[in-house]
Order: sequence, then structure tokens, then C-alpha cells
Amino acid sequence: MCGITGIISSNGQIGSTRSLHYMTDAIRHRGPDDCGYYETTTCRGEYLGLGHRRLSIIDIETGKQPVSNENKTVFLVFNGEIYNYKALRKELQAKGHIFRTASDSEVIVHAYEEYGEKCIELFRGMFAFAIWDEVKQIL
Repeated sequence: MCGITGIISSNGQIGSTRSLHYMTDAIRHRGPDDCGYYETTTCRGEYLGLGHRRLSIIDIETGKQPVSNENKTVFLVFNGEIYNYKALRKELQAKGHIFRTASDSEVIVHAYEEYGEKCIELFRGMFAFAIWDEVKQIL
């Protein structure tokens, strides 16, 4: 089972990167295979960081997280499994979405691009995730 972390700090980046890495390291037992981070400063000057610990199950080679869309405006950390991700992937490809990986995580990113917050209604499975939309500046 993987693990996800996140932090938003209204005082900018003071100590925030260190805190994000500490939190993510603290859940190493949930995902010993890999870790990844996404960090940014919001338009309001807040620090936002997402962390991920990975237990490799699906798409072992290219399933590293956080995962993003092609133009790096949507970022995702995800834990769980989307049972119907293959069918959703085909549907999204038919709508013109281009996938770089075979992971169920990337399906979530493209579903969010296509359907917005309502994308969650499409997913069958057990999961938790956080999406940062850089354009809309929403988590």
C-alpha cells in the first residue's frame, strides 16, 4: 500500500520542504520502493507540497508519482486502485487524451482534465488522492 502526504503553508516556504520530506519519510513503511515530491508557490504566496511513497504494483517502470498531465498544470498523488481504469483509459484516449504511462494514476489526471471534480463519480475501486490544479489554483 502506498502513502500520500501534503502540506500548505501560508508563511511561504519556511521549513515547509523539510516538513514535507519528514512526513513522507515517516510513512516509508507504506511504500518502500520509491518516493516523489511536487512543490510550488501558489498565486497567494503559499507553499504547497505533495509527497508520495510508492509500493510498485501497476506499471512498475513508469508509474512514479506525483504524476502530471502533459503540460504540467495538473499534479496528482494517489494511493489505491481504480478497478475500471482500463475502460476509462480507452474512453479518454478516444477523446484525444495522450498517455505516457500504463498506470491507473494517470487515468485520474486525464479524467480530471475531462470532467473536473465530477471525475470521482467514474472511478470504481478503493482510493485516496489529492490533485493540485495549477491553472485554477485549487487542491
